[in-house]
Formats: sequence, C-alpha cells, structure tokens
Amino acid sequence: MPERILLIAVKLPRDNENRFESSLEELVSLCKTAGGSVEKIMTQRRQKIHPAFYIGEGKLAEIKEAAEELDVDLIVSNDELSPGQLRNLSDQSGFQVIDRSQLILDIFAQRARTKEGKLQVELAQLEYTLPRLRGRGEEMSRLGAGIGTRGPGETKLETDQRHIRQRIDDIKRQLKMVVRQREQYRKRRKTNDVFQIAVVGYTNAGKSTLFNRLTQSDAVEENQLFATLDPLTRQIQLPSGFQTLVTDTVGFIQDLPTSLIASFRSTLEEVSEADFILHVVDMANPDLVQQQQTVKNLLQELEADTIPMLTVYNKSDLITDDFIPMNHPNILISAHHPGDIRRLLKKIEEILISEWEGYSVLLDPSQGKLLHRLERETIVTEQSFQESENMYAIQGYIRHDHPLNGLLEEF
Repeated sequence: MPERILLIAVKLPRDNENRFESSLEELVSLCKTAGGSVEKIMTQRRQKIHPAFYIGEGKLAEIKEAAEELDVDLIVSNDELSPGQLRNLSDQSGFQVIDRSQLILDIFAQRARTKEGKLQVELAQLEYTLPRLRGRGEEMSRLGAGIGTRGPGETKLETDQRHIRQRIDDIKRQLKMVVRQREQYRKRRKTNDVFQIAVVGYTNAGKSTLFNRLTQSDAVEENQLFATLDPLTRQIQLPSGFQTLVTDTVGFIQDLPTSLIASFRSTLEEVSEADFILHVVDMANPDLVQQQQTVKNLLQELEADTIPMLTVYNKSDLITDDFIPMNHPNILISAHHPGDIRRLLKKIEEILISEWEGYSVLLDPSQGKLLHRLERETIVTEQSFQESENMYAIQGYIRHDHPLNGLLEEF
C-alpha cells in the first residue's frame, strides 16, 4: 500500500506562477517515486515564510483537519524547512512532517547501488539530520518504516550528535579514498587520451534510454525521477571509427538539496572532466524552459559550461506541434528510433569536425600501428592506398591537444 501524503506549499510574491506550479508537479512525481500517493495539495499565498511554522497558523489548522480527514501518513513541504519549523509543524499537526530535501534524500537512499553512492547518500542524510535531531527521537527511531525515515544504514539516528559527527568524519575519510581511486582512473583515461562524452539532463529526460541505445547496454530505464544514481561509462564508436567513452550521469533537478550537490560532487565531476556534453532535454515536457535553465545553472556551478555541447531534444515522437529549439547546436530525436541514434552519432562527428584541426598524411604500409591509432583516435574522413607510391593517403580531423599532433607534424 502506498503511503498517503498531503503536500503543503507557500507561494511568495516573487515566485513565478509557472515555476511554482511545475515545482508542485515535480513534488508529486517525487512522492510517487518514493512510493507514496498524494491525496491533496494545500497552498497558501504569503508575503513571507512564517518563521515558526512555514505556513500561517490559520492554514496550519486547516492542514491538520485535512490530514485527519484523509488519514494521511505523512505531510510533505515543497520547501526546505528549518529545524524549528519542522519540529513545530510536527508538534502542531500531530503528523510526521518532512520537506522536499528529505524526500529527495529518501529516494537517493532507495536507489544508490554502489558503495560510493551509498556513502554519499548517507553523508548527505546525516548532514541534513544533524541540526534537526533535537526533539525528534521518537519518529527518527522508526528507521525503515516509511518515506523520510529510510535511515542511513545501521546508524541509529537517535544516538547523540557526537556519534553522528564521528560517522560523518568516517564517511568523509572513506569517500576521500574512493575519490582518489576515481581520480586515478580518470588520470589513466586522460593519459591514454580517451575522448569522453558526458550525458547530462534534467531527471527523467530520457538520458538512460539514450545511453542504452548508444552503447547497446542495459542501464536502468524507468519513467521515474532519479532512475540513475551511479555513473556508468561505456565505449562507443562513431560512424568514422573514432572511439570514445560515454558516461551516463545522475539527473539534475531544481532545488536540489545543497548537501546532495556537495556529496555528489565527485560523481558530477565526471561531467566537468568530459571533452563533450550531450544535454538531453525532454522536448514534450511543458516545463522544458525551466529544466534547461536548471541544467545550465548546475553546469556553471561545476565549471563545465565552457565544454562543447550538443542539446539533444528527446521524445520527438510525443510532439505534434511545431517545436522551436532554444539551444544551439541541437538535434531533435526519439531515443527509441534507431535511425535517430545514427543521425545523432553523425551530428556529434560533424560538430567535432567543425572544432578540430584538419590533417592530411601519407603513411608507409609499415606504419600500420600509427594508421590504426588514427582510425581509432581521430576522425578519418578519407583513406586510400596509392599504389604508384606504395603509400596510404589519410585525411581527417584531430583534437588540438592530441599527442598524435606532434607525430603528424613530422610528415
């Protein structure tokens, strides 16, 4: 049985109407992803957030009445609540109250698969929980009993703050080792000079579906938020034979808890280390303008906004009206159509060609090793064997900083 949820939200004068509505729709999706069922949404327009209760006291009485009438299990706030607001709302309503951040953390706790993912979620949960511990002993001891109480593994949240701080330090130490291993792996990829493409986008834009079609692999594909948490990397080949690595990343979302951005920094660093970004956008989503902006803002935070990027407007099969893309360069596709995947691979190659340097060389048949490297590590556009000269004529394009540049200059 899904847990019954009542949503509460405050709309301030500065809040854009469309963005407010889309954040509520997103909150409903988050609740569904966490395994809950939203029974009612209650909103209030206010000049400012109530410092003690988040929502006005009159509205709070209405919320309590509605929660009792609907027999809900949980009240979820659209905004992050202060420790005091969380405590006061729970005390006054008599119901368990969590906020948007806690809900997202709960989903991440359900979905983390790797050791690193689990550690990062636990760290974010503990850092979120620490200032909110006082007066929440009873409900926090219900670990695993439902949404918002899926605690960080074996750690007992009702133990004292010192125990939690020690656990935070312990996780940070373990994560440092994981991050070091990841950095070594990335350095090895850089040393081997493998070109890297990162697939980014708003959560549920179709990144994992696209990743699977590009790589013929089976990453989790679900019509849910945050289906992918742990980055997956696979090798693909572009039409010319050029080989590259593609990484699927965690979906971005507006108002992502700051503790999560910090905790997932190393995971998201895969994006800032990339040579090329595929920004996947759900073109059928009515809120795609806001979603594109959220991704752009997060890429800026990661200092990845200067990396060459192709915007992939996905789910074209769901569009009936004319569509005007905002971002350039772009391509309109459906990840489910093999022909569109081939067009996408060709488009990636076209963009790289426009940014890279052209080269033309004649190679002796004995230089097969270099020829093989050119085929795999550069985009070869023409290749022929000239019998009169007993030489291979190769034309193509190469990255400005590729180590093969030095070798090619010798020819």
